[in-house]
Amino acid sequence: MTKYPLWKYLLITLAVVIGLIYTIPNFYSEVPAVQISNPHAASAIDTATLSSIEANLASNDLTPSGEIFDGKMLKLKFNDTDSQLKARDIIQKQLGDSYIVALNLVSRSPNFLSKINANPMFFGLDLRGGVHLLLEVDMNAAIKKTLDKYASDVKRTLRNNQTRFGAVNINNNSIVIQFRDATAASDAAALLKKDLPNIALNEDGNGNLEAIISPTEMDKIKEAAVKQNMLILHNRVNELGVAEPIIQQEGANRIMVELPGLQDTARAKDILGRTATLEVRMVNDDQSDRSAAIAGNVPSNQVLLDDIGANGAITKILVKKDVELTGDNITDAQPGFDENGSPSVNIRLDGTGSSIFKQVTGESIGKRMAMILVDNGKSEVVTAPVIRTEIGGGQVQISGAMTTEQANDTALLLRSGSLAAPMNIVEERTIGPSLGQENISKGFHSVLWGFVAIALFTIIYYQVFGVISVISLAVNLLLLISALSMLQATLTLPGIAAIALALGMAIDSNVLINERIREELRHGRKPHIAIESGYEHAWATIIDSNVTTLIAGLALLAFGSGPIKGFAVVHCLGILTSMFSAVLVSRGIVALLYANSRIHKLHI
Repeated sequence: MTKYPLWKYLLITLAVVIGLIYTIPNFYSEVPAVQISNPHAASAIDTATLSSIEANLASNDLTPSGEIFDGKMLKLKFNDTDSQLKARDIIQKQLGDSYIVALNLVSRSPNFLSKINANPMFFGLDLRGGVHLLLEVDMNAAIKKTLDKYASDVKRTLRNNQTRFGAVNINNNSIVIQFRDATAASDAAALLKKDLPNIALNEDGNGNLEAIISPTEMDKIKEAAVKQNMLILHNRVNELGVAEPIIQQEGANRIMVELPGLQDTARAKDILGRTATLEVRMVNDDQSDRSAAIAGNVPSNQVLLDDIGANGAITKILVKKDVELTGDNITDAQPGFDENGSPSVNIRLDGTGSSIFKQVTGESIGKRMAMILVDNGKSEVVTAPVIRTEIGGGQVQISGAMTTEQANDTALLLRSGSLAAPMNIVEERTIGPSLGQENISKGFHSVLWGFVAIALFTIIYYQVFGVISVISLAVNLLLLISALSMLQATLTLPGIAAIALALGMAIDSNVLINERIREELRHGRKPHIAIESGYEHAWATIIDSNVTTLIAGLALLAFGSGPIKGFAVVHCLGILTSMFSAVLVSRGIVALLYANSRIHKLHI
């Protein structure tokens, strides 16, 4: 039997040491923490900010039990939730509204492990507790919103080309524009085809032009609505400070959201479900029209809304239905204070929004412009100032009868984007941390007793080589857990099932090797030669069996979702670690025992 190369022993040692380092954090429990971050580089957390936070907490008799700081995000650990909540309020007051201060749970593992990114695996909803929501997208609202946008584009295009037109009405899945005659309608159709290539234009010969959205385009609108809502939900969840959320599509019009470890469930539901967006419309200040509208005679192209003054008094304001600008043109929104010290939201517009806003304000000097917040179908006038001069540069401030918290939430919603359509919660499940801990305990015991059963059977049947197989199996389990920790994978109950399955599959490789050695001994081979031939001939079989199983695992990983994908990740990693441990590790142990000794009998 040849000696085992030194480099292979070094490789095994390195793998085991790294495996131990990255597995250890998983044995520490979790503690409450305050997570501080900011998506804007201008307000990034630096060492000076960190020092000032610690000094401020110390002055309030609060001392973090540890910290995790990577230059972008700071997590301060505390021993209990009372200290966590107090610290959150103190830090939020100190840093202001430009920072995101959220509640979280982090591992108790020492700081030196965190500094080398040795962190525990994330636990899924079924293990950590949290909230599960199934949201259904209102497709009719998505289509109506698209039609409203097209109607605004039609009016703007016709006005910019100085084309006179009458009423613009939305009828089912089409937009009907009235003109003085068929010639004017035909000329307008030629203009609109250039700017609106996705809609079909039909003329009825009586001066009416109908813009119809095709069924194919309708399907695209519905698909885009779900994708946009998923993207916006990701942005909002990130701002809430939830680690490893799961957001994925379920069917044609439903989105599944899982927020593991979330503590502020009520606020999360409120933020995720709200459809807040900003609309800029012009105000009709004609007192006769306003009085008629209050009396119930509202013009067809206008709407009567509540205007809440700074003193809380509610007055009626008549605004036009035409939307000059929407929240889709917002690139950033931050809470702040206006010149009177009242809470406000400072908005930055993109190039298109800035150009439209400049044009609208330039053409409407002396008139009032209403900033309207539309939230879950309810429109509320935030402010309606008189335009004194043309406003360019893309910087807009809205303020009104809002509290600091309302300004924060409004800025968060506008900053993360507007949902393409409202969503209704059709299913809601809340899993408490105690149930999650019970699942962890049961999963741990299933893996433990599965390992013990395999170990006992293998040792009894294969004796010394059974012990070697169990040691390599333990190394396989160590490497698998460390790999999951390094990848920061999310472990769920199906993942624990995959770990248990990986143990059974891993021992199979050792069984193949041991049986091959026994077969060589039955054929009269000497022990050293039997060991050498056993490992050499079993290797091809191990490769074949594991590669075919790996292909099935990769198919699950590529086409599966949710729990299936979580199972597939653990399954594939388990196959790779089992091949390493079954061949390299067990072979190395056998070489240590038998390479330099005379063997008369193998205990196998």
